[in-house]
Amino acid sequence: MTTTQLAWLRNDLRLTDNPALAAAAAAEGATTALYIHEQADGIRPPGGAARWWLHQSLVALEADLAAHGIALVVDSGNPEDILTRLVRELNIGAVYWNRRYAPGERALDSAIKARLRGDGVTVASFAANLLIEPWEISTGAGKPYSVFTPFWKSLKQAPIARPLPAPAKGTSRDRQSVDGDYAEPHWAGKLKPHWQIGEAAAQARLAQFLENCVADYADERDFPARLATSRLSPHLRFGEISPRQVWHAASLVAEAHPEMAGAIDKFLSELAWRDFSYHQLYHRDDIAQVPMQEKYRGLEWRDAPDDLSAWQQGRTGLPMIDAGMRELWETGSMHNRVRMLVASLLSKNLLIDWRLGEQWFWDCLVDADVASNPASWQWVAGCGLDAAPYFRIFNPVTQGKRFDPEGTYVRRWVPELAKLDDTHIHSPWEAPRDALTAAGVVLGKDYPRPIVDLKTSRERALAAAAAL
Repeated sequence: MTTTQLAWLRNDLRLTDNPALAAAAAAEGATTALYIHEQADGIRPPGGAARWWLHQSLVALEADLAAHGIALVVDSGNPEDILTRLVRELNIGAVYWNRRYAPGERALDSAIKARLRGDGVTVASFAANLLIEPWEISTGAGKPYSVFTPFWKSLKQAPIARPLPAPAKGTSRDRQSVDGDYAEPHWAGKLKPHWQIGEAAAQARLAQFLENCVADYADERDFPARLATSRLSPHLRFGEISPRQVWHAASLVAEAHPEMAGAIDKFLSELAWRDFSYHQLYHRDDIAQVPMQEKYRGLEWRDAPDDLSAWQQGRTGLPMIDAGMRELWETGSMHNRVRMLVASLLSKNLLIDWRLGEQWFWDCLVDADVASNPASWQWVAGCGLDAAPYFRIFNPVTQGKRFDPEGTYVRRWVPELAKLDDTHIHSPWEAPRDALTAAGVVLGKDYPRPIVDLKTSRERALAAAAAL
């Protein structure tokens, strides 16, 4: 029986720059790729929007692998049990995977590695999903970084590995239909018009961004109505493209166009925030549950289910907040500037536990990432590392006037305010009656009044943080 080399894929659904897949394809024997919908302790199941994306991504990957003569097996259950069974069924001589970094993931992978090696199977793991491994970068004192700026300075001096090509094509194999054992949410179909999914789509997205958008990135990135960001985050989350590929592609553009160097440096620093989030995830307790600043473990959060529901539904009466939450529900994504605003409102003005917001994002975001999602929530809530200080509370009205001055973003996602004038589009409760009448808006009927007073709630949040 022919020996099989198995590449166990997780958050690396691509052929290029995939060390585990390359190692399996380079070894003697047949090559098989495996994806498992994991059901195991310590593994955080993907949320609804991510499950939708995952299915489409696996379909695209299966076709790409088949074109290279590599079969894809998709299974569901406990990964240790599945791998042990496949070792027997497929006569597997070696199992390869690319590393992951959450505490539960590392514990599971270590146990599986020991089990397989005990059964005489070769096992190897690789660096593939970060710019640099979390243990390869540290402060001068040898400690993990807790502040981004020195982390970024250190990362820029580190050698970033060159991306690998796709494995050589082997013998064509029968294709396996990817149906998967997962529950795609009934609402996920509406996400389809907003995305192209798969490795080819990720590469095309990167090329389009570098050609048309990156030159203005530093100046335009904070304006949610403008198409100024890369929108690569879901492709990175599922590994349809690697951060090393993004890094080197952008660096080549900077070398060819020195006038863009500043904008590209800003873009790459945002990519480095992803690594910084994984740095936090690797070196600390579960950051989705445990505040990274210990004093915040004693903060008393409000139990306010009605306010939480209004926030989730985009019915807070604060247009920038509602626009962001509706964009999230409709597209599975939200502009980064607006993510900060909605997180600040929930965790500071409403004084609702940031973990409830993180869980909502986890279910609704196509790019819900095990490191970036909780790290970003902790940053805004003030309890993370290098976080926004407790006294930094974003005002959605002033932020809206600054970054959506003509109300374009709000008008798209909150159409009931579309006819309101620019002066009052971000604070309709301050509009005179004739302006509301002209816009066809009755507050409390067509659009809600604010569920919270921004000034007094800011003072309450400051008092709660000061009490710590």
